[in-house]
Amino acid sequence: MVVGEAFALATNANRPVNVSDDVLRVVAVAVVCAFVLRADTPADELIKKIQDRYNGARTLSLNFVEDYSILGHPRPEESGKLTLRKQGKMRWDYTHPAGKLFISDGKTVFLYTARDNRVEKVPLKNTEDMRAPLAFLLGRLDMKKEFRDFELRPGPGGSWLKAMAKNERVPYQSVEMLVAPDGSVRQLKVVGRDQSLLSFSFSDEKLNPPVSDEAFRFKIPPGAEVVDSADLAQER
Repeated sequence: MVVGEAFALATNANRPVNVSDDVLRVVAVAVVCAFVLRADTPADELIKKIQDRYNGARTLSLNFVEDYSILGHPRPEESGKLTLRKQGKMRWDYTHPAGKLFISDGKTVFLYTARDNRVEKVPLKNTEDMRAPLAFLLGRLDMKKEFRDFELRPGPGGSWLKAMAKNERVPYQSVEMLVAPDGSVRQLKVVGRDQSLLSFSFSDEKLNPPVSDEAFRFKIPPGAEVVDSADLAQER
């Protein structure tokens, strides 16, 4: 039923004689508003595509190129392979720089750098690393629960979807993703609360590749220095 038909039904000439025109106008406006609120916006449709694609997957792998800058000062570009599994499990294998590894087993985050033979260990719920929230791509993805104030604009080969974080406790304040027509995320920009910018370009996405739980179990290399979150807080 279209809005015009709804309005016509609400103002039908066969109305009871004891119902005032003012009341009918209020009813008509309420009916029209209900139909307008039910209509999906282009942003709603794109969000549904993203959620349908990733909520149906148990594992995901893709190649990434990572750029990070803070206050306009960029760091060297990094790249590698990202593997995700439901329940917040992530594995970032860096090929550049070689020997860098970021793993989340769903409870704890480990960051290893081979150059220093050093492991940083932080509970997932306490980490401020902006890579950790990317686990939202797999799981019970509900973008309207995680984000607000969605904006949509055209982009190369798809559409840019921008949103603000709903929860002020997360380390980022906004995200912007380039979404292809099939709902896949091709680029992602994450703005931190310190005005840092973390950007990713993704390629060679594979849905549901075989991935064992072992891939998300971090084994401390021989002789590595292990620094836990309490030690990191003292260092800073």
